[in-house]
Amino acid sequence: MAPTNVLRCCQRVVGWIPVIFITLVVCWSYYAYVIELCVFTILSIGEKVVYLVVFHLSFIMFVWSYWKTIFTSPAKPSKEFNLIKSDKEQYDREERAETQQEILKRAAKDLPVYTRTASGAIRYCDHCQLIKPDRCHHCSACDMCVLKMDHHCPWVNNCVGFANYKYFMLFLAYSLLYCLFIASTVLQYFIKFWTGDLPDTHAKFHVLFLFFVAAMFFISLLSLFSYHCWLVSKNRSTIEAFRAPVFRNGPDKNGFSLGIGKNIKQVYGDQVKYWLLPIFTSQGDGCSYPTRLVNQDVEQPNTINNSEPVKKYMYYYFCINLLT
Repeated sequence: MAPTNVLRCCQRVVGWIPVIFITLVVCWSYYAYVIELCVFTILSIGEKVVYLVVFHLSFIMFVWSYWKTIFTSPAKPSKEFNLIKSDKEQYDREERAETQQEILKRAAKDLPVYTRTASGAIRYCDHCQLIKPDRCHHCSACDMCVLKMDHHCPWVNNCVGFANYKYFMLFLAYSLLYCLFIASTVLQYFIKFWTGDLPDTHAKFHVLFLFFVAAMFFISLLSLFSYHCWLVSKNRSTIEAFRAPVFRNGPDKNGFSLGIGKNIKQVYGDQVKYWLLPIFTSQGDGCSYPTRLVNQDVEQPNTINNSEPVKKYMYYYFCINLLT
């Protein structure tokens, strides 16, 4: 046990290295932009004021969302997904997988669980000893089951999931704007230093390097942010994008998609005025999710069949109402 604890402690310490790196880069960018560019390089007072106001607005929103992404604890399944003591003891004693599945089916019959493993079995975490809610996965880095797990991000040293996915999206958006603003406003002074129109001072290195760093991060963040915007529009996690969730009637990559509008609201909430603020407004409890009206599921009474017979029925119903 001792070597395992030491290894896990080392992993936790090493996990903060990317966060410390990003923090140092951001601190340097603040100094380079505010002091070296705005104070020592830009001569126009009006230009200084405008640049500093916009810069600090983007900086505050970026740091706020980054902080929330890092320090918001991943959401865990509620206690109702844990096996009761008798079922747990019976499950541990049983060696046959078929009997274990019968125990899990009996325990999950009243739970809002509609996804299965690839083989059609109840999704159970042996490590956490609980029935996994839909879209929940075990994170080996966090050593816990995480609701609507998207991925474990080393740059925030945290699992991105139900509790902080909105913060993660805002972090990407505001860091993108932060880099874009820096690169666009520094560009003219970058050119002047490069062509020799401005005298060589200690600010030259900071301004030149600031443009390269901002441009580099902007390009890399743009692809990542675009990909996650696509995931939000489809109501998929990164895990679900690579491996479609399996329902009782088989895998369906669009099983949780409710349309772009509802998909966006599921992450950002119903009130648009809070969408751009890193405060929690996501819909639901993270343990259950409405599913797309695709397949008739006799064990899921809340779903409506949207197969061809139902489409024909709705068509005839519409025609009759139109005629009457």
